[in-house]
Amino acid sequence: MKVALLGLLQSGKSTIFSAISGKGVGTIGSTAIEEAMVSVPDERIEWLTEYYKPKKTVHATIDSLDLPGFNFADEHTRAAARRLINKIRTVDLLVLVVRGFEDSSVPAYRNSVDAARDLAELQTELLLSDLELVTTRIERLEKQMKKPTKTQSQDKAELALQQKLQEAIESEKPIRSAIETDAELELIKSLGFLTMKPMVIAVNVGEDDLDKKFEFATAGNSEVITMCAKLEQELSQLEADSRDEFMADLGITELAVSKFVNSCYSSLGLISFLTVGSDEVRAWPIKQGTIAHEAAGKVHSDIQRGFIRAETFAYEDLKELGDEKAIKAAGKIRLEGKEYVVRDGDIINYRFNV
Repeated sequence: MKVALLGLLQSGKSTIFSAISGKGVGTIGSTAIEEAMVSVPDERIEWLTEYYKPKKTVHATIDSLDLPGFNFADEHTRAAARRLINKIRTVDLLVLVVRGFEDSSVPAYRNSVDAARDLAELQTELLLSDLELVTTRIERLEKQMKKPTKTQSQDKAELALQQKLQEAIESEKPIRSAIETDAELELIKSLGFLTMKPMVIAVNVGEDDLDKKFEFATAGNSEVITMCAKLEQELSQLEADSRDEFMADLGITELAVSKFVNSCYSSLGLISFLTVGSDEVRAWPIKQGTIAHEAAGKVHSDIQRGFIRAETFAYEDLKELGDEKAIKAAGKIRLEGKEYVVRDGDIINYRFNV
């Protein structure tokens, strides 16, 4: 699963990326897209590692991209920003980072700090980028319709749909409002419309505003997270003991980047099932609603092919009862078949025969 961080100039987006990835902040003015695999914090994995003492521990990860800060102030920089935006149509989630901190040493975009204005500008540019894609697609389909092809029937249906999408965007309505059936959704699925992707909104504030709440009229169902990117980056550079002490002095009980990454994970519709043992403790990311047979393929294709059953128990039961013998005695170990819908926190031992 892939996540892209988008933000205007001086929003602190790259500082957030540095804090979650451990990579240094990119060079100001760079046009390169940075990429990193980010571990998903999970206290269950930490507890299981302490319990089983495995040779290896593997967290779930999210592939994260950091785009250069956007500047839509003039046509030249706007065109460059649009080209960058069009490179991320294959990502699964967008994180819109907006500035909520005052700092005279860091010039503000458009000379003032206004998180709601900046969010609206980012959303407008995403919508305009989608409109550009729709317009281009309509022109191409109209040309194709002038000559007989094997896909003419499908092209005709898509053209009618793209015209509906164009009308919706120009009426300032979301693209999704114009899609009426699963068949229509399938027609445009591969185009990667940005405004149809799930989004998380991250407001980068100063240390004194960590408790401040932000509500945006344009947020929709997107989760809004408040964090101080500068502080989080500083904390990420410290050793665990020093970090805990520093956080205690500040009255912070949890790293905001942990909440941030977990919010991205859940917004992607992901949950984790777990495998445990002396060799490895591991979290496996799957889509919510995945059945046991499909989840087995995450571990190994042979396990899916030779699936017999899934011996399953809940992490919470292990933590409460203390060990696997107690779980078995309590009748908490279940034998599940192929169609069992895996739950978040299930510990699974697959039985298979190839």
